[in-house]
Amino acid sequence: MFDEETLKQVHKGMVGWWEKVKGSVADAREMKRFSTVSDLEIKPIYTPDDIKHLDYEDSIGYPGVYPFTRGCQPDMYRGRVWTFRMFSGFGSATDTNHRYHQLLRDGETGLSIAYDYPTLMGYDSDSPRSHAEIGKCGVAVDTLADFEVLMDRIPLGEVTVSHTINPAASVTWAMNLAVADKQGVNWDRLGGTLQNDMLKEFIAQKTFMCPPEPSIRLVRDIIEFGSMHVPRWNTISISGYHMREAGATAVQELAFTLADGIAYVQDVLDHTTLDVDTFAPRLSFFFDSHIDFFEEIAKFRAARRIWARIMKERFKAKNPRSCWMRFHTQTAGCSLTAQQPLNNIVRTSTEALAAALGGTQSLHTNSYDETLALPSDLAVTVALRTQQIIADETGVTNTIDPLAGSYFVEALTTEMEEKAWEYIEKIDGMGGMLAAIDQGFPQLEIADAAYRYQRQLDTGVKTLVGVNKHVSEDKAPIEILRIDEELEQQQIRRVRDVKRTRDNRRVAEALGDVRRACKSGANVMPHVIEAVKAYATEQEICDVYREIFGEYRDPGFY
Repeated sequence: MFDEETLKQVHKGMVGWWEKVKGSVADAREMKRFSTVSDLEIKPIYTPDDIKHLDYEDSIGYPGVYPFTRGCQPDMYRGRVWTFRMFSGFGSATDTNHRYHQLLRDGETGLSIAYDYPTLMGYDSDSPRSHAEIGKCGVAVDTLADFEVLMDRIPLGEVTVSHTINPAASVTWAMNLAVADKQGVNWDRLGGTLQNDMLKEFIAQKTFMCPPEPSIRLVRDIIEFGSMHVPRWNTISISGYHMREAGATAVQELAFTLADGIAYVQDVLDHTTLDVDTFAPRLSFFFDSHIDFFEEIAKFRAARRIWARIMKERFKAKNPRSCWMRFHTQTAGCSLTAQQPLNNIVRTSTEALAAALGGTQSLHTNSYDETLALPSDLAVTVALRTQQIIADETGVTNTIDPLAGSYFVEALTTEMEEKAWEYIEKIDGMGGMLAAIDQGFPQLEIADAAYRYQRQLDTGVKTLVGVNKHVSEDKAPIEILRIDEELEQQQIRRVRDVKRTRDNRRVAEALGDVRRACKSGANVMPHVIEAVKAYATEQEICDVYREIFGEYRDPGFY
């Protein structure tokens, strides 16, 4: 990046600068240690010397060109701004459909479904396991009848839909495809994303159903089916978000997410006839944007560069789109506080700006009241308007990757890349991510990081405004969204009505086909689609998975 003469001048200038100022700064023994949220140490000043080893075209380059550090698309937000995709769902399908139409009227450009806990785990509302959880952390979806209401008057050929669901992803996606058929929308017109990332469930989020190997088989079936029949759909969103929320550092989030991506690509290549360039262009990713502004921007830039190298060098991808890392970002839920909740608007704005400067493809901004309850209408509107102000008023969309070339940002990007590679190589040495999970490696690394950060908060080394500094007893009046307890009985009656009025012989035949596909190794998706069209419930299909593949119990690592 710089010639020897320039570097000599910089070194001479630094020596001269220090001689002038050292008398006016604190003694080195008394100086505070500055570090990122993830505890990467930060120097007081960065110069060309910190990035002297970088080759511009190989490390930074240009947007839309390998290694894609500066973005996947050549025009980035000058061509199209990121998708405003607000993660939302609560109560019944009717309640959530009303929220979706409100968001679309307010300018949201893509839907993102939040399912309730029973739906996430593959249980119907009338299961004893679902008691007191129905509609509480998302929308309750038991059958195709619920999904039809959820998507009522939403044109699936025009609006993309994201499903944040993992063990039961095949079922809710099948419902989406079935509703598209009812709307007369060909599958090649459908756009959206399925989270469908089971590895991170075993590491961090812990919504799992079957053991790792058959769980990955179901992921593979979805990737294969989508590549062949739903070409515009992102059939997996390889997710670091949940690991970060569990306490991972930015480097751990980056490394473990990419190691998961390696595992999925290798699994598809090992077990299907698909060429890497057939399915890799539709792989997508999902990251957290935490409160440390520059660390997050560096993380996003490093992620693109690492993934491009992985796809080109390890998997020999030929199609440039196979090397793209397209990712969704959500602002950090774990950074929000119940104390002084209006402060969360500022936190979310900062995190959203970092995501935009980092080149995200879509963005969810958390609502200020999410530490207290599901977001109110007002809070959701403020969160959406935050994105719109950043996109339309701040000027950050005018030029591409505006922080490129910053001595600090480039040095931090490279440091994160190097540290992430160390983790990836260690996981490779263990035999891959499945083997590492079996040994508890990522779980223990994240637990240790979470403990260290909490200790820093408890001792005041790190600041959390309103919690360990600038504390106030004043409480702002916050409207709380409360789910009507009657919803549970309404949803139970609804699913039982469907079971009573459907063609149960057809359901039994369809479930039998799912069972045979599970046993034979055939792709399950065609049979799951037929089952949901027969109005088989989500649990009935997931119970087949549990019957054939068994249920997983987390062994726990300490």
